[in-house]
Amino acid sequence: MSVGFISAAYITASVLFILSLGGLSNQEKAKRAVWFGIVGMAIAVIATLADAKTSGMGWIIPAILVGGVIGSIAAKRVEMTSMPQLVAALHSFVGLAAVFIGINSHIDPPAGLSGAEATIHEVEIFLGVFIGAITFTGSIIAYGKLAGSIDGKALTLPHRHKLNIAMVVVCLILGMMFFNHAGIWTLILMTIIAFVIGAHLVMAIGGADMPVVVSMLNSYSGWAAAATGFMLGNDLLIVTGALVGSSGAILSYIMCKAMNRNFVSVILGGFGDATGPQMEIEGEQIAIDAAGVAAAMNEADSVIIVPGYGMAVAQAQQSISELTRRLRAAGKNVRFAIHPVAGRLPGHMNVLLAEAKVPYDIVLEMDEI
Repeated sequence: MSVGFISAAYITASVLFILSLGGLSNQEKAKRAVWFGIVGMAIAVIATLADAKTSGMGWIIPAILVGGVIGSIAAKRVEMTSMPQLVAALHSFVGLAAVFIGINSHIDPPAGLSGAEATIHEVEIFLGVFIGAITFTGSIIAYGKLAGSIDGKALTLPHRHKLNIAMVVVCLILGMMFFNHAGIWTLILMTIIAFVIGAHLVMAIGGADMPVVVSMLNSYSGWAAAATGFMLGNDLLIVTGALVGSSGAILSYIMCKAMNRNFVSVILGGFGDATGPQMEIEGEQIAIDAAGVAAAMNEADSVIIVPGYGMAVAQAQQSISELTRRLRAAGKNVRFAIHPVAGRLPGHMNVLLAEAKVPYDIVLEMDEI
């Protein structure tokens, strides 16, 4: 396939990705936005496979088929309440792919690189592997905390910030040695240290702050993909990675602002370690259904529901939806106020309420109430 045709396909895919990202900001257009993304990715994959430079089809096609089957089965089996774990797992795959591609690109570099071009390529390898390694282990720890297999409490080692700085400095020294052709061992050692950095950063963050962590890991995965695009000379991968990286960083900043957190402390894993005393349960729990709650609110004219992670754990979105229908049928003004970090994933509450068929127009951000 000609270079011009592939470039046109990449431009088309880039536009579809941008339309997909823009459409996700509106719940009513979200379904169409998802299809934009699917079509864009299909075009990107087909164009890449059709490139004359692509070889090893005997490995690529089976890998795509196996990965597609596994992904389809996993997506169908995972419930909406477990979506944060799935997202964290997918982030880890992006990071690990960046590590493998970077190491492979060093072992088998593109032909004809010399001088400044070779140095730039080595910088791309270093950045791609470094960011990818941090993303991989950070996402694995985030998955464990979200799934409950790892304690959600923050692990705060003594002098943890100094430890992180020391590890980054060692990675930079190894990077300088790598640029001066000290050998692949410097890249491997840097990768191992970056694995430790990623795990340590996320371990130092409490489980309640996971929405910001997932968003930040999303940003990391985007930058890892962009670095991989530079390594491979793939313009579409660069554009897509930049879109994911910048959108994830902006979302993290918005959530940090809503939580009164410092954005830099999120990147450094310096928050979420303080926990308040556990609330004592007083009195006796009395079960009540949606009809009973609606009757208790009979005198109210306006009702604002603020859902949280408890709704996800109890899978109570259907009951909340039933309550909403009863209250609106009685002429009440019902609205939902969504906190930016409610749940364990950005937009977690919105997804659950949409699954329960709560009308889009009454699900609002807190600032819109």
